[in-house]
Amino acid sequence: MFVDTHSHIYSEEFSSDRNEVIVNALKSGVNTIILPNIDSSTIKAMLDLADSGPNMFIPLIGLHPTSVKEDFKKELEIMEYWLNKRNFLGIGEIGIDLYWDKTFINEQTEAFRIQIGWAKKAGIPIVIHVRDSFPEVFEVIEKEKDESLRGVFHSFTGNLEQADKVIELGFKIGVGGIVTFRNSGMDEVVKQISLQHIVIETDSPWLAPVPYRGKRNESAHVALIADKIASLHEISLEEVGRITTHNAKQLFGF
Repeated sequence: MFVDTHSHIYSEEFSSDRNEVIVNALKSGVNTIILPNIDSSTIKAMLDLADSGPNMFIPLIGLHPTSVKEDFKKELEIMEYWLNKRNFLGIGEIGIDLYWDKTFINEQTEAFRIQIGWAKKAGIPIVIHVRDSFPEVFEVIEKEKDESLRGVFHSFTGNLEQADKVIELGFKIGVGGIVTFRNSGMDEVVKQISLQHIVIETDSPWLAPVPYRGKRNESAHVALIADKIASLHEISLEEVGRITTHNAKQLFGF
């Protein structure tokens, strides 16, 4: 049994074969898929999918940092409207992305802080997007940290020192397909992280693991990521599933 803790399976990339992809996931042992939001344009598709399979899909609400532009406060109003309208088990995905564009770094930081505030008030975790922004994200988390703040650094690509910092802050580490990439270095990092700090994810439709690298990712590929982790830690695939599923349930409270 596996949990895909981060999948955008509601996106247009799955419009032609979504049902087949869901069946593939179930056949691979994935019976829970967590759906982080991106912005106001994705809420309907995400919630429609979640409502179609409430025992399988868990929607989150949040504004992705690459969607933070001049109108970010209007976008946040829409996120907050939905947060107050229905029950969500997390805020995400949120964070800071300085890879594509640094124009809105101040707005990204403000949006990140505001959404962290929602999570603390609601007592739910955050799903953090970090790209070329570990120092900036750590600075915000350290300022906002209290006993209620928890979450996951999704699609972790940092080094061991940064992983230790994430763990020290009380957060989980989201391991995805990158751990299977040759020369990514993530295999050596994950090898040294205790499984109690790890959750598994695909970030579908992106970052498909080997041997599907470069192709559309899907939730069924969680099993390939888990298999790689099992190999690195020299334990069974079943044990990886058991521990990471427990971690996901503990974090998101489902």
